[in-house]
Amino acid sequence: MQTVTAEWLQATEVFREVPLDQLQWMIDNSQHLSMQAGDYFFKSGEPVKGTYVVVSGRMRLYILHNREMEEISVLVPGDVSGALPFSRGIKASVNASVLEDTTIMLLPADKFREMISRFYELTAALVHQMTNRVRNYTSLQQQSEKMMALGKLSAGLAHELNNPAAAIVRGSESLVKHLQLEPELFKDVINVKMEAADVDNITGKLFEILQRKDKPRLTLMQKTEMEDDLRDFLDGNKVENSDEIAENFMEYGFTCDDMEHFREHIPAPYVSSVLNWINTNLVTERMVQDIQEASQRIFRLIQSVKNFTHMDQGKGKELIDIHTGIESTLTMMQYKLKKANIEVVEEYDPKLPRVMALVGELNQVWTNLIDNAVDAMEPQGKGKLIIRTGEDHQFARISIIDNGPGIPEDIKRSIFDPFFTTKGIGKGTGLGLDVVMRIVQGQHHGSVKVNSVPGRTEFIVCLPIAG
Repeated sequence: MQTVTAEWLQATEVFREVPLDQLQWMIDNSQHLSMQAGDYFFKSGEPVKGTYVVVSGRMRLYILHNREMEEISVLVPGDVSGALPFSRGIKASVNASVLEDTTIMLLPADKFREMISRFYELTAALVHQMTNRVRNYTSLQQQSEKMMALGKLSAGLAHELNNPAAAIVRGSESLVKHLQLEPELFKDVINVKMEAADVDNITGKLFEILQRKDKPRLTLMQKTEMEDDLRDFLDGNKVENSDEIAENFMEYGFTCDDMEHFREHIPAPYVSSVLNWINTNLVTERMVQDIQEASQRIFRLIQSVKNFTHMDQGKGKELIDIHTGIESTLTMMQYKLKKANIEVVEEYDPKLPRVMALVGELNQVWTNLIDNAVDAMEPQGKGKLIIRTGEDHQFARISIIDNGPGIPEDIKRSIFDPFFTTKGIGKGTGLGLDVVMRIVQGQHHGSVKVNSVPGRTEFIVCLPIAG
């Protein structure tokens, strides 16, 4: 077992510049604790006892996320942690479990006042350790929050990509089968005998129908009645495949008057062949359109992912239109918004000047704020999310407003504190708003405010406009 001496402490990185007499004072005023593997030195939420130095053995620091252990670090001999001078933390925010038999030297917190007044070098060494810990932990928090944000989005994004991908597969399979039927129809059409003028008339009428812009909006009952009328006309003229043709023609806006026009210019023996040929071409066009729309949807989603993660750019600040990032975030969160029955209202100022920003970091801000708003409204079964932008003096002002239950007055001051959360176990770490504040204030010199009453909560982000 390692014997704790002033020389041993001075050989560690933290205490290298501290005089031996000050280290000896620390040894003389500390408690020396021994623990066995499997023990807990402390648990999250317990009071922090003081500064401790790992003398021998190993301890794991971790937090619980979604009931699973997330390791923060493993402390080995020479590592220093716990309460440090001028730290405001009075309760542990992590758990410390002993991995193997471990010895700890603990300087109680009630000795700090004497240490600060008498031993400058020792105090400075511990303050420096505190600064390093805050910097490292902040970086870890931010990375953890990024991973959480991506985790929240991944399921929804997979769903959003799966739908159009499945549509393309179904559409292409149907199109192949459909095209295989065309040779049989072609035999019927090739035998049709019509005057050139009638052919021109039929094709002209078809294009006129397809190009109509003011197609009436029909109720379900009106659609059913129109489809029945078209079917009656087709059956009356002995047109094969009348059910399918009636359904497709109704979708394209064909009327009974249009059908009468066709009958007047198609010789009676060929009405069925010509109308089936028109229907076949319309079905082919519809399938191609569906495949094209699904492909474009996948393309837009991929573009949104690239914009959201800022894959094509460097890591420095650049002049950006904040609306692009908000739009990308909404696209990424579309599945969650639809699932929670959230109506999104976008009230953007098209003349809003650009800002100098870290794109990926700001997208994290929008994700956290929108995600919190959705979580607040979800229990209602529906909600309304308003995103409003505008210019406020030298700042771009972005408001994210929800009609959820609001934030109680007694917790409003705490919502930006690290690890504070009102969500249930496994639903939140309490890092989201802390990260929002650090990104907006620390990295962009902006501000975040919240106004909340029952039925209306507004988070206001202000970012400096580029000069």
